[in-house]
Amino acid sequence: MKKTVTLAAFMLLLAGSLSVIGCGPKAEQPANENQTAEETQSARDYISIVGSSTVYPFATVVAEQFGKTTDFKTPKIESTGSGGGFKLFSAGVGIEHPDITNASRRIKKSECEMSAENGVTEVVEIKIGYDGIVMANSKKAEPFSLSRKDIFLALAKEVPDPNGAEGALIANPYKTWKDVNPELPDKKIEVLGPPPTSGTRDAFVELGMEAGAKEFAWIKDLKKKDKDRFKQISHTIREDGAYIEAGENDNLIVQKLDANADALGIFGFSFLDQNTDKIQGAFVDGVQPAFSAIGDGSYPLSRPLFFYVKKAHAGTIPGMNEYLEEFTSDKAWGDEGYLTEKGLIPMSKEEREKFAKAAQELTPLSCDEL
Repeated sequence: MKKTVTLAAFMLLLAGSLSVIGCGPKAEQPANENQTAEETQSARDYISIVGSSTVYPFATVVAEQFGKTTDFKTPKIESTGSGGGFKLFSAGVGIEHPDITNASRRIKKSECEMSAENGVTEVVEIKIGYDGIVMANSKKAEPFSLSRKDIFLALAKEVPDPNGAEGALIANPYKTWKDVNPELPDKKIEVLGPPPTSGTRDAFVELGMEAGAKEFAWIKDLKKKDKDRFKQISHTIREDGAYIEAGENDNLIVQKLDANADALGIFGFSFLDQNTDKIQGAFVDGVQPAFSAIGDGSYPLSRPLFFYVKKAHAGTIPGMNEYLEEFTSDKAWGDEGYLTEKGLIPMSKEEREKFAKAAQELTPLSCDEL
């Protein structure tokens, strides 16, 4: 009889528990389809940031400073690459989507339009400064001096046939840098670089390889006659092992260069600037990657850096406006700001004022501008 009473009591307790669960607080129930974006977003109390591995160290410093000097939580930042960041950012509005995406290139028109289609109709563009893309190697070896033509011939999937008619292409036959240019070292071509999702790679193929491809007159002419073929030739990197995709972790590339004196790596100037005890930047068309040369544009592989803000999240995710204010302050991105210590090349005062105003007023970008 004792067992029967115990079982009955257990069943009563179970029924009571289920009743309590069924009457639980509203927050535990599935979200209402008619819930506003503001109501949905209020459930997250930190800023979510994704995007470029190049901008990542700058954003991290600002986030840490922001967390120390305000009552808001330190933003959470994920290095996904520029392309990966835009994909996550443009997927929609709400706490499951990031608030900001960092980018080492400008947003593409297709990405802007995709954002609008997914309800992200107001995107604010903030340029933060300039960076140079470097090709670096270990200080244990001699520094490289490359032309953009050398870079194209070393890394393109197909190159002009040196023994064929004009317009003829062959699979890249070059195994050593000396094969590319007799003045270069007789070392195996081994370049560690970012994957296709990276804005650094996008900028590298445009500023380095495309410019090198244009050294061949017939390829340069293709840009007007057959844009798709021109891009295929000048932007497609070889896949036979000479170029090694090393992920979005630029610090890992630095470590590998330190261990392999024959390899070269591709990444943003800030990573060179922070590791000058281990690596050195290659001269490109006779210009060394340096703070001043990137700032004045004389270094051929220099580029602007950005982040993009989801206006619908500003004012609803705690600290959004204050984070923007911190990042666009002179103490952060100014000529003597703390970001310059991390390798960011500051914009002119006029540009800083322009983008600080855009951040303050949350002025959205038009896709037609791209």
